[in-house]
Amino acid sequence: MRVAVIGAGAIGSWLGVQIARAGHEVHVLARGATLEQLREGPWRLDTPAGSIEARVAASDDPAVLGKHDLVVIAVKGPALVDVAPAARALLDPAGIALPVMNGVPWWFADDPTGAPLASVDAEARIAAAIPIERVVGAVAHVSASSIGPAHVRQVAGNGLIVGEPGGGESKRVAVLADALLKAGVEVTTSTSIRHAIWYKLWGNMTINPIAALTGATADRVLDDPLTEALVCRVMEEARTIGVAIGCVIDEDAAARIAVTRRLGAFRPSMLQDVEADRPLEVDALLAAPREIAVAHGLPTPALDALLGLTRLFAANRCRRANPPQLGER
Repeated sequence: MRVAVIGAGAIGSWLGVQIARAGHEVHVLARGATLEQLREGPWRLDTPAGSIEARVAASDDPAVLGKHDLVVIAVKGPALVDVAPAARALLDPAGIALPVMNGVPWWFADDPTGAPLASVDAEARIAAAIPIERVVGAVAHVSASSIGPAHVRQVAGNGLIVGEPGGGESKRVAVLADALLKAGVEVTTSTSIRHAIWYKLWGNMTINPIAALTGATADRVLDDPLTEALVCRVMEEARTIGVAIGCVIDEDAAARIAVTRRLGAFRPSMLQDVEADRPLEVDALLAAPREIAVAHGLPTPALDALLGLTRLFAANRCRRANPPQLGER
């Protein structure tokens, strides 16, 4: 396969290095220090079993890289609207776009052929650039973090779930899964990728923003009885939304929290984004579930409060980074 990777951070590198090592022709759309490193040296992934490296072609111009059978999109949600035209330029007319991102994607709706979610694609620019028929949905179950330009540490997990946005089986998903399995990724195919996406969201839509707001690791969030109670309330609201959209979760919040507790004192991705001064994925993790709830007439007071606080926190960070000029308010 000819494979393009947009976003050579933790997830993009985790997939990209393994795919390149398997012998596929991999190109990376990058910029800044990451682009320099990819041009001058290896793309490195430190796994629990040891370090692996790959040499790949990289550019900041999609026209230079050409068309690809597979375009892996592994950027943060706020960046997607800006990179969507590049994804379109990189994608072969018969190719697959594989967004491997946190939260609810733009195409996630009751009817996958319908309008995109306004909370994550307000002007439908992403949907226009990346047609739904070219998308294969994905959910990553891996813990990884960037430790330098084009250098990522994989801490735990190696799983990827892939499936058709509209559900069911398809030849292209089977072929893609086989190629990724041979590259060393632990791939599972799903006939209901929307459910897999919703289930992962259910587990991380609470601790992520609370950790970002407070600076606390996951264990401390759950050790405080009041924040744990808030986590439970939001999760139960999200479980109710799941029932309305056909993504039923046969598990209660307490059982899922028990699993999270076993992971110990980890720093959720949104807290890492705060510490690295990166934009926060508020819309994909919180605003999109609320938009779906509103469309179904479901009250979500706990989710509303968490969204409002997190949205205000994120906006205030941006304001501090870009203070108003004289005469502005």
